[in-house]
Amino acid sequence: MPDTYPLSLNSLVLACNQSSNRDPVMAVTESEVLTAIDSLKARKLARVVHPVSGRGVTKYRHVLDEGLGLDRGEVAVLALLALRGAQTAAELRARAERLHDFADQAEVDAALDRLASLDLARRLDRRPGEREARWTDLLTGSPREEARTAGPSARSSDLEARVAKLEEEVALLRQALLE
Repeated sequence: MPDTYPLSLNSLVLACNQSSNRDPVMAVTESEVLTAIDSLKARKLARVVHPVSGRGVTKYRHVLDEGLGLDRGEVAVLALLALRGAQTAAELRARAERLHDFADQAEVDAALDRLASLDLARRLDRRPGEREARWTDLLTGSPREEARTAGPSARSSDLEARVAKLEEEVALLRQALLE
């Protein structure tokens, strides 16, 4: 967990809008974060931490562990899957260091199996060219499988279509300027 946990509204907005280690990268406002906090509070997955004696600011903390009956390792794995998308068990162990120090790979596998049994995570089939199966979270909605299935050719054809559209718009703007 972050060193400054629980987090103020400003810290939450900054954390949400962080551009590294995020999939997808977001740009949220304070009101959007407050709406998300209200939704989590309604589901008993977040709490408000009021300042003592009027000093300081209101902060917020998740209670995912209490609300869903998860241990620290399971929360760490679920958080990484929600933030970064589908990953292998080995990637999860390597990236979980700040959140939870897994003793070994078997502990990560056990956390993933438990999350799967609770319908919070799902193992994705290994695809051609991949050495290991990946895992995805189910807490944030449907799995982001489409991002994984779009290979280099799909991404390059999307880029080519966008470039063609931009070239067409530039040509129309040039024509309008010359008239």
